[in-house]
Amino acid sequence: MTTIDELVYLLEGAFSGAGSEASDESQALLVNLSSVDERMWRAVPVGGARSVESIVLHVGACTIMYDEYAFGAGALTWDDQSWLPWSEGNAPMGATIEWLQVVHGRFVDHVRALHDADLEELRPSNWGELRETRWLISVMLQHDVYHAGEVNHLRSIIVADDRWRWG
Repeated sequence: MTTIDELVYLLEGAFSGAGSEASDESQALLVNLSSVDERMWRAVPVGGARSVESIVLHVGACTIMYDEYAFGAGALTWDDQSWLPWSEGNAPMGATIEWLQVVHGRFVDHVRALHDADLEELRPSNWGELRETRWLISVMLQHDVYHAGEVNHLRSIIVADDRWRWG
């Protein structure tokens, strides 16, 4: 297995739980989204500011931007978000999750096309700094896991079941 193969494996595991022995217990983003229903999609817990919908739009937007700057033309901007298919409050749950899968797939395809030697290559970030390719990939992997946990916690609060399963 090459380093690129390992990175793809880890990216897919963080996003969908692929390769996980017990995918129903995975900490992956899609696994956590699978426990969200339409009622929870736009719900914001008391004292909170984010919904699952807003988190999914954020993850997709960041994936697009990282991909655009690391592997594309670097032309998209945060100021003009006409490239986003929906605004917050208008994103249909099923279609948005499908869009997220497409966006993730495009990023992973770009990673899959790399060679191990490319990982130290400096590439632009969406904020203008040059970073090693491996660093940009690592950030995206961590980003999915971070927001998977956030989705899990929001869902738990919304359904009033924010407890440890074994404790």
